[in-house]
Amino acid sequence: MSQEKVTGHGKIERNVGLMAVLIAAAISLGGLAEIIPLMFQAEAVEPAPGVKPYPPLELAGRDVYVREGCYNCHSQMVRTLRFETERYGHYSLAGESVYDRPFQWGSKRTGPDLARVGGRYSDDWHIVHLMNPRDVVPQSNMPSYPWLAERTIRADEVVRKITALRKLGDPYSDEDLAGVATAVEGKTELDALVAYLQGLGRHAPRPGVDAAAGAAP
Repeated sequence: MSQEKVTGHGKIERNVGLMAVLIAAAISLGGLAEIIPLMFQAEAVEPAPGVKPYPPLELAGRDVYVREGCYNCHSQMVRTLRFETERYGHYSLAGESVYDRPFQWGSKRTGPDLARVGGRYSDDWHIVHLMNPRDVVPQSNMPSYPWLAERTIRADEVVRKITALRKLGDPYSDEDLAGVATAVEGKTELDALVAYLQGLGRHAPRPGVDAAAGAAP
């Protein structure tokens, strides 16, 4: 029986080690092709107008949001599709997430996108919604979070977080650190989470409004 001559793809497909190396190389090159251009785009590494590091209470609330896994059901990225911008508002900009570590763009929407939720509802509405979502949205399948109202925010933990973020380059000042205790005194995790939600999208461009503001008088 004559031995079949293997060439080209055949050699690669029969050599697991070689295939693994080539797959890793292809993925690496593809990743570099996407990441490197962003490193040279100012809008991807500089904050959008008005965007600043999270204030102490919102920072604590963001950590509660991450801890409770809210990103599993809520994205924070409005895509550049008309039906999305008509529902949620201006599409998300890279400069809005400069101080997010990790970012909360998400990839699944069991619940609505929250990138522009700030200011859409009152603090009281958010409190009721988090305590028992069915009280304000009868068809909601979102779980309740009553324990958030029982846990208070610790100022020393927030100070440690801000100190760590300063080392990463976030422009927190000494005054910001000094004001942590006052900002979170007597506040619960529920208060902090509501503060975080109310801040989402507050610096997003507003179609028509921003254009009019920038027009010559």
